Amino acid sequence: MKVCLIGYGKMGKAIEPLLAERGHELSGIVTRSNSSQLADFLNHSDVAIEFTDPESAFDNLLACLEHNVPVVSGTTGWLAQWDDLVGILHQTDGSMLWASNFSIGVNVLFEVNRLMSKIMARLPEYQIQVEEVHHIHKKDKPSGTAVSLINDLLEKHPLYKSWILDPEEPNETQLSVLAKRAESVVGYHKVSFTSPVDRLEISHEAFTREGFAKGAVFAAEWLSGKKGLYTMSQALGF
Repeated sequence: MKVCLIGYGKMGKAIEPLLAERGHELSGIVTRSNSSQLADFLNHSDVAIEFTDPESAFDNLLACLEHNVPVVSGTTGWLAQWDDLVGILHQTDGSMLWASNFSIGVNVLFEVNRLMSKIMARLPEYQIQVEEVHHIHKKDKPSGTAVSLINDLLEKHPLYKSWILDPEEPNETQLSVLAKRAESVVGYHKVSFTSPVDRLEISHEAFTREGFAKGAVFAAEWLSGKKGLYTMSQALGF
């Protein structure tokens, strides 16, 4: 499989050796300095993997769709343009798998959080809080993974109408979200459910980026040859 790697930051550098280990060929690596070569690289690719930044993600994904190249993307912070991109995906009969997090462990956390959301919707005495901690270079706040957890909670729980970041005093209809930045934290997410008498917590802590990179390569292998819009849960068969 010929893979175009769009973005060569921490995730791109973690993905590159895994592609070689699994017998895939790099058709090109797109960086800030050679972004004008993206179209040429895509013309020689079976699939693209995109981890860049919120400012360039939409244009990168659009280029993949226009060149009929299935694309796996893990860039967060650009979802205000989501509906536009999905519309173009359907118009072009394209293929994309987007996930806020490609870690298998985090995707298990997502499934457990959805289940907990349904249960806690019937137990209003439990107050819910989402917490995330990332390295200081993380641009979006809260993280895309935290936003995924938040959205699932808001969808299932009738009490919460919105969420608030780092609140001093949230009202009872606002889901409290804490976001912290620390020097060497790869990624930590926790959802807590607290009542006057007890507390339940579900959490995930990443030790290295290898788990995210392995998940992204797996997703690219799974997506190759498919048409449509997919999630990591579908790729994992959850």
